[in-house]
Amino acid sequence: MPTHPYLHFQGQCTEAMTYYADVFGGTNLQIMPYASQPAFKDNPDAAGRAMHAQLTIGDGTLMASDFPPGVAGEGQKAVSIMQALPDFAVAKAAFDKLADGGQVIEPFAPSFFAAGFGMVRDRFGSHWIITAMA
Repeated sequence: MPTHPYLHFQGQCTEAMTYYADVFGGTNLQIMPYASQPAFKDNPDAAGRAMHAQLTIGDGTLMASDFPPGVAGEGQKAVSIMQALPDFAVAKAAFDKLADGGQVIEPFAPSFFAAGFGMVRDRFGSHWIITAMA
């Protein structure tokens, strides 16, 4: 069985997953809101929060949710998502989009182990390692 990264947000899950679909050309974006669930349907804090979301990126699946209404938490504090892309230009473009409004940790550049490599924390607080295979 495959391992799937599962990210957590404080109310930005839908925005973040829609953004990641754009950045990586992801498909099959699915979002289940808390408000659609019986336990949360009358909870005003559930509005706009995603109970579960998933997105296909290449051969993998990225999953995410917002913390439940009223639950504190800091998502992605010490986790990185590694995404390999087919070539330098595609990887650089994805890295640059993730860096827009975020923080570059390691600039995207050729390295001794990959055609391109970089690390970035995006505007949603997710940490990414982007590599170019060729």
